[in-house]
Amino acid sequence: MRSEMVSFPANSGVTAGYLATPDTPGPGVLVIQEWWGLVGHIREVADRFAAAGFTALAPDLFHGESTTSPDEAGKLFMALEIGRAEQDLRGASDYLATVASGSRVGAVGFCMGGQLALFAASKSDRIGACVDFYGVHPNVQPDYPAIRCPVLGLFAENDGFVPPAAVAKLGEDLSAAGVTHELHTYPDTDHAFFNDGRPEVYDEAAAKDAWERTVRHLRANLA
Repeated sequence: MRSEMVSFPANSGVTAGYLATPDTPGPGVLVIQEWWGLVGHIREVADRFAAAGFTALAPDLFHGESTTSPDEAGKLFMALEIGRAEQDLRGASDYLATVASGSRVGAVGFCMGGQLALFAASKSDRIGACVDFYGVHPNVQPDYPAIRCPVLGLFAENDGFVPPAAVAKLGEDLSAAGVTHELHTYPDTDHAFFNDGRPEVYDEAAAKDAWERTVRHLRANLA
């Protein structure tokens, strides 16, 4: 496995991203960041996908900005230009298809990135599988009837950002749009339970199960 920062065409320019590649190129997976930016945790997730046989690309949607401060993260989160993010994700998926095996790629996102994974799936037929980890962003509105791939949603029971009612509404919207989906909520867990860099919310058992579900979902739909 190897990893490197790369650049790809997007928005009439270039966007950077972290690319993790297995020894033999595997199916492509977009790894879409939380509101912290392209931080070490997201790079580590891309590395994990590469170790599992996927070619993983994490695009830098904040274009060089990242933070460990919740206040600063909130500002970056709300300042996200949705049109630009769409083009960044489209450019990333197009680039990924040139270095991975197969023409379709998966989209896996966390928090803000989870909502963007759904958004990307609604904007590009290149997305062949979508995984939404507790996705949230008030300004990102996926066009659910336009999604043409299976969706896996992974949520936390005690999530103050994505409460059970929001998960139920997502299921209703996906069902009404005819989108094949599976939504799973982990009991007694909090938002960002998958992030092992945040011990105050990380849940090892839930994170392990969510990872296994994610890998199965991608392998089944990107083979």
